[in-house]
Amino acid sequence: MAHKHDQSHAHTVMAEDMLAVMARNGWRITEQRKTLAHIFSDHDGYLSPKDVYDQMSAKYPSVSFDTVYRNLRMLSEMGVLEQFYFMEGGLKFKGSCLSHHHHHLICVNCEKTMTFDYCPMEQSLELPGNYQILNHRFEIYGICEECRKENVQSE
Repeated sequence: MAHKHDQSHAHTVMAEDMLAVMARNGWRITEQRKTLAHIFSDHDGYLSPKDVYDQMSAKYPSVSFDTVYRNLRMLSEMGVLEQFYFMEGGLKFKGSCLSHHHHHLICVNCEKTMTFDYCPMEQSLELPGNYQILNHRFEIYGICEECRKENVQSE
């Protein structure tokens, strides 16, 4: 039973972290924004804008898809959400891990994500035009071990 409590506590902390970043960026913390944070903290995988809209509109029938989408993009710019583009499923979002810097391996088949700490930005980069880097992301798309095994077995 302790595991379930720990998981629920971690989800609450993630939602609170997301709300704290929103507040630091000058956003009023409304009930709708609390709901939005909890949608992501309660879901470990990726959510499409439509997935989020469906959950939001169930609770707030007057919310528009455009409002939900605009909030997702702004939260992504704040670093609260990470956005990924899947060839099959299009643009999807998931809650960022705000506690440490890492990058992702993403399975294009099952969408399972693994993090890794190696950062290519730690190497010296020869950038043109005195370019100032403000942020970066590094993603590797491929097929995870489980999906590769399933593919071999089905041939």
